[in-house]
Amino acid sequence: MTAPLPDLVLYGRPGCHLCEEAHGILVQLLARRAAEGRPSAVLVERNIDEDEELHRRYAFTIPVVAVGDRELELATSPSKLSRLLAETLDGASAS
Repeated sequence: MTAPLPDLVLYGRPGCHLCEEAHGILVQLLARRAAEGRPSAVLVERNIDEDEELHRRYAFTIPVVAVGDRELELATSPSKLSRLLAETLDGASAS
């Protein structure tokens, strides 16, 4: 039995150009993974300005990408994001 894949959460805020960059990279990476038949998560965006705790936690490190129990701060590197997805999603699909 295959375990359900965790959501892929992008923490950011409107008007953040780094957050927009991270979003674009994630959309491309997820599309490529899907085209290759690899597990692909649902991308969920969270606006840190709408939640005091999220704002306190991430205000100086956005964009932050979280998958399962892993987080990547200042997440704008395509290679680091690709590696995070491979390590979290490919491993989850084998469970």
